[in-house]
Amino acid sequence: MPQETQTKAQYGYFDLLKKPLEIYLFIDPLCPECWALDPIIKKLTLEYGRFFTIRPILSGQLSALNQTSLGKPRELKEIWEQTSNRTGMCCDGDIWLEDPIIYPVNVSLAIKAAELQGIKAGRRYLRKIQEHAFLTKTDISKENNLLFCAEEAMLDIDEFKADLHSNSAKKALQCDVKLSKEMDIERTPAIVFFNESAEDEGLKLTGLYDYDIYVKVLKQMLEKDVTPAKKPKLEEFISYFQFIGSKEIAVIYDWSPEKACKEMKKLQLKQIVTAIPVKNGFFWRYNTSNK
Repeated sequence: MPQETQTKAQYGYFDLLKKPLEIYLFIDPLCPECWALDPIIKKLTLEYGRFFTIRPILSGQLSALNQTSLGKPRELKEIWEQTSNRTGMCCDGDIWLEDPIIYPVNVSLAIKAAELQGIKAGRRYLRKIQEHAFLTKTDISKENNLLFCAEEAMLDIDEFKADLHSNSAKKALQCDVKLSKEMDIERTPAIVFFNESAEDEGLKLTGLYDYDIYVKVLKQMLEKDVTPAKKPKLEEFISYFQFIGSKEIAVIYDWSPEKACKEMKKLQLKQIVTAIPVKNGFFWRYNTSNK
């Protein structure tokens, strides 16, 4: 089977299934812990995506960490750096000293505008926003940077420009904020698991946990033991996601960060990927010429 095809088929197959669980993922795009949750969500989707659909929701709540330090750039820098050291996902806190994010609401509206082109488009766009905030220290609340991220996420740019300042994006964001209040979301990240039974309340996890905890909750909601799907080969995984961190690879494949870096350097020697140094470690870009 050609590279990437297996992973695409796996994701495509998951999309066709009627799934017994729905996951509401409450995030703040500027929350370093939400960024650190991304590898876990990727792994959960790869191994158990046949059992759930996922709905990202912008909570309207700044993360507890960002909330207490808003307007204090040196404190925010330290919080981001500490989260990076603790989680292994690069969060370059120098952004708050060099090019601070001035209008966070613009970022949220842009994500909702992207979602008007579909949930997957919205998730691709969110990822690009996070990459530029956490890795390249870019004020992604500026309109030119929002548009640049839209191009990278392969959105319809004309449609995105029209939606960026539209009532549709504002209403979508208001719906997310309302839902967050109804579910008592007080900080991010938070995940609420729902099953098919309308009578059952959702099960909420607030904060960042080890992967095994999310699997345990998923099985508890399914009320049965289920086996994880087979993971794609490393090169297929990289070709699907295109740009990925060593920490993410380590989480997905249950490797140490050192082994993840070693395996990626093997692909680098074959010119399959290019290493992108970041403040804490490496991200890897798939060389599209390999296709």
